[in-house]
Amino acid sequence: MSELRQRPTAKASKESDAPQPRQQPRDEPDHGISLLDVIRVVAILVIGSLGLSYYMTDSESVLWGYRPWYTRWPVVKQWVQGPVTLTPSQLALYNGTDATLPLYVVVNGTVFDVSANRMIYGPGGSYNFFAGRDATRAFVTGCFKEDLTADMRGVETMYVPVEDIEESLTSGQKKIRRDQELREAKGKVDGAVRRWVLFFRNHKKYFEAGKVVENEVTGEPWPLCESAQKQRPKRSAMES
Repeated sequence: MSELRQRPTAKASKESDAPQPRQQPRDEPDHGISLLDVIRVVAILVIGSLGLSYYMTDSESVLWGYRPWYTRWPVVKQWVQGPVTLTPSQLALYNGTDATLPLYVVVNGTVFDVSANRMIYGPGGSYNFFAGRDATRAFVTGCFKEDLTADMRGVETMYVPVEDIEESLTSGQKKIRRDQELREAKGKVDGAVRRWVLFFRNHKKYFEAGKVVENEVTGEPWPLCESAQKQRPKRSAMES
């Protein structure tokens, strides 16, 4: 009986001593592109774009010419100090004569800091006559000697036709037509002023600094300059 009981034990021992078959290694699952790979690619593209922009814009910008206001120290400084309010007499000090003061140009009462371009607007510059004053009228008429003033009264006349022919219209009809032409002319003047304001406001080197106060015009209206007078359309040319 004891032998019969021991035989299964011996058989089991032999089975345990027998070499076990080697298990085949399982292939690791393919996870594809990981989030880290995506981050690396994006980082390389961003750094490459910044570097190329810096090179292509002559070291001026890493954002392809776009410079947020907070990256420009003069703009940040102005923002911290707040907008300036100047009277015409105070504004005259900012014409570039004093190099310690900003250089200001004014269009329609809005002050723009053009200190970044002293070669043009500073003393000896080709447009220095615009500095330290509101010369909106000259911006519209192009008469840089005669119209360095904020007085815009009568500027619309430069767009109103010269009556150089006789017409078979009643005085009432002529008045209605002239009123309409005056409205259109004033719209053109407003459009010209708006374009100049946007020019300085959107310029990459200039920025808005404040407003001019107590800038009301008085006295006789400023006469239309000769150059603007010659540019007026003629009724005869419009009718032909």
